[in-house]
Amino acid sequence: MIKKATILALVIYLFLSILSPISIQAQSGLTILDSSAHAEFPSRLSFNLAAQSDVNITDIRLCYTVDRISHTQITSEVYIEFVPAATVNVSWTWDMRKTGGLPPGSGVDYWWVLEDASGDKIKTAPSRIQFNDNRYSWRNLTEGKVTIYWYKDNDSFAREIMLSAQQALTRLAEGTGAELEKPVKLYIYANTQDLRGSMIYPQEWTGGVAFTRYGIIAIGIASDNLSWGKRAVAHELTHLVIHQMTLNPYNDLPTWLNEGLAMHTEGMLELEFTAYLNKAIAENNLISVRSLSSPFSAYAEQSYLSYAQSYTLIDFLISKYGRAKMLELLLTFKQGSSYDGALEEVYGFDMDTLDNLWQDYVTTSVQPTEEKGMLPALIGKSPTPSTSLLLAKTPHPLHFGVCLPIP
Repeated sequence: MIKKATILALVIYLFLSILSPISIQAQSGLTILDSSAHAEFPSRLSFNLAAQSDVNITDIRLCYTVDRISHTQITSEVYIEFVPAATVNVSWTWDMRKTGGLPPGSGVDYWWVLEDASGDKIKTAPSRIQFNDNRYSWRNLTEGKVTIYWYKDNDSFAREIMLSAQQALTRLAEGTGAELEKPVKLYIYANTQDLRGSMIYPQEWTGGVAFTRYGIIAIGIASDNLSWGKRAVAHELTHLVIHQMTLNPYNDLPTWLNEGLAMHTEGMLELEFTAYLNKAIAENNLISVRSLSSPFSAYAEQSYLSYAQSYTLIDFLISKYGRAKMLELLLTFKQGSSYDGALEEVYGFDMDTLDNLWQDYVTTSVQPTEEKGMLPALIGKSPTPSTSLLLAKTPHPLHFGVCLPIP
């Protein structure tokens, strides 16, 4: 009977402990009075803290992480400079004009770690702040893993872009087996001027930005330029899919594979690109596959040719060897394989042999076209200033495949 009573008393004690937990803060006297964060898009994030203790607070640190795809979880720690006191009010501002910005809709988790003169410490629970572009009243449309945000034009405008995005994902899956692993967000600005207002020191030719590690795309699409916008969405969405499924800490994809897949997902190669390709074939001036593995040339004509060749390389590999091999190639790269090593493992040949096979294919499959209007509707790499004048009529997307710097 005594044993039963003891057990019952223990159960009641544990139950009451759950209902009324004793705070570590209350025991130590070190208490958080207020914690908040405020975003001023796109330039800064401000963090504020008020705390008190029975003795002087001597150490305060702000810790934060940015929500993005990474090989490891990276936590940034900021040492707050302040005069020790029993009651403190401190703040710290992340000035992105010095470090580079974050995309709209990105999330930042933050918490505080404090210590007082008696050695007591507390750590606050993580809080999240969304770095939203509050200059506009956004509406949203979600289908599957894709969410589109827009603020101008009617619902049919967003539905048309969503349809294009879903069709692009279907084409990519049918051709390569690659599919989205994580949700993505597409922010559709009404024009390129509004888009540039969301960026830190944007280039005048910027028409879109793909933040691959954040799963976010921001594009300026005017209603009278919807055709370009659809191709841009397909192109950038492909980069997000491929990035998600091949990310590894050892090696990137060869540029021809990454950009070729994005071009292939857009649909048929446009005549402007074909003209550059035909010219290079006629002049026996094709770029080697090994050279196309590196970043493309800053010169406009060479850059356009690089994209055209990359498209046909993908077309060759898929039509000749099939979807399953392309998926196997991407998964092999995910393991961190070298360029030649991945090709040899999947197809049985290296880049030089691929170059020979592809040149035989492309010289017989590309149809002649007149050289007219050689200005592409979409090119997926950011041009250098030497090419920006040639692209002035066509907004240009950027890809950020690496982390933005964290202070």
